[in-house]
Amino acid sequence: MTSLEKPSQLPLAIGAALKSAFPQLLVGNHQDFTAVGDNASVLISVDRNGPGVRSPDGRKAHALSVSLKAVVASGSAPFDACDLASQLMDLALDNRWGLPPDQCDVPVSIVAAPAVLASAETDYDTWTVSFIQTLYLGPLLLDDPTGTALFARTWEVSDINDPDQYRPLQE
Repeated sequence: MTSLEKPSQLPLAIGAALKSAFPQLLVGNHQDFTAVGDNASVLISVDRNGPGVRSPDGRKAHALSVSLKAVVASGSAPFDACDLASQLMDLALDNRWGLPPDQCDVPVSIVAAPAVLASAETDYDTWTVSFIQTLYLGPLLLDDPTGTALFARTWEVSDINDPDQYRPLQE
């Protein structure tokens, strides 16, 4: 398992897992789809990337909001998209998509809902599964150079924010 270096590795890993679990589905991102065809499809998108709480080893956290848009083929039975969304939810539950567990949390806040059209009608042929998944990127905090530990007592310095007034800890 290779180390994570950038957030874009998450949707790629999700795509690979979906293709493996559902070989009959078309899986991709916005660039891969131009129109709904005769096959069911899942469109993967990252809607947001926000900061999260650092990992216990000090890596920076990226909380990614991910959407899996499930679209069924035209002429499908009513609520087939709902069923597909349920299968996607089951797959997402506790899934790290083959990514390193120390750098990828399991998805949280998983929810599925029918898509809303521009006219405020509900499109039951398209459902979206959304969740938040946190990635931990960058060097371990312990690997960052720490230098010499310095300290200052507020009553001994004129400016506590001046690093030149700090001195090394005595051993």
